[in-house]
Amino acid sequence: MKTLTKEMQDAISPSMALTLLEEGNKRFVNNLKANRNLLQQANETSDGQHPFAVILSCIDSRTSAELIFDQGLGDVFSVRIAGNIINEDILGSMEFACKVAGSKIIVVLGHTKCGAVKGACDHVEMGNLTALLTKIRPAVDDELDTKENRNSKNSDFVENVATINVKRSVKSIMERSTILKEMIQSGQIGIIGGMHDITTGEVVYYPETKFIAS
Repeated sequence: MKTLTKEMQDAISPSMALTLLEEGNKRFVNNLKANRNLLQQANETSDGQHPFAVILSCIDSRTSAELIFDQGLGDVFSVRIAGNIINEDILGSMEFACKVAGSKIIVVLGHTKCGAVKGACDHVEMGNLTALLTKIRPAVDDELDTKENRNSKNSDFVENVATINVKRSVKSIMERSTILKEMIQSGQIGIIGGMHDITTGEVVYYPETKFIAS
């Protein structure tokens, strides 16, 4: 796999960027890594980087974006925070990635059996974690299908909340960043939300979160 150059990045459309991620995830699921020289990529990106995607995922040790999408050095911006939540710093990072550095797609990626989501479901309060989990709580409140056992022991409830949380994050990005919203509306970049199954490795996307020009 070649190291991304500015010319290569410019030639990638938002829809092509999604295809590259989908193909990478298929390789990961089938344990077929692309042949790349990471040390060579380190050398070739030492004077500049041109990632084609920015991926917001959880800090969970099983959800490394570079691994589950089979990408190399210089290919993606990886933003990681417990519960893949949105805050001002993350929005600023995304604006840099897309407006300044030229990335073509934003992916908000949740994952199954998320500890942060479980914590929000259980109303956990602990130090600075309390403030973080409050950002997931709206997704807990929006889950209206579950009438009983609304806690982390109910796996269906947890996964429902995780899905809602991803969709809320996509919406939040578009509502809270004028820069990114304008780029999405003009077709310069795309955005989509998805879920990573930590058991199978597969990433599935939510069509209602897809704003990608063809």
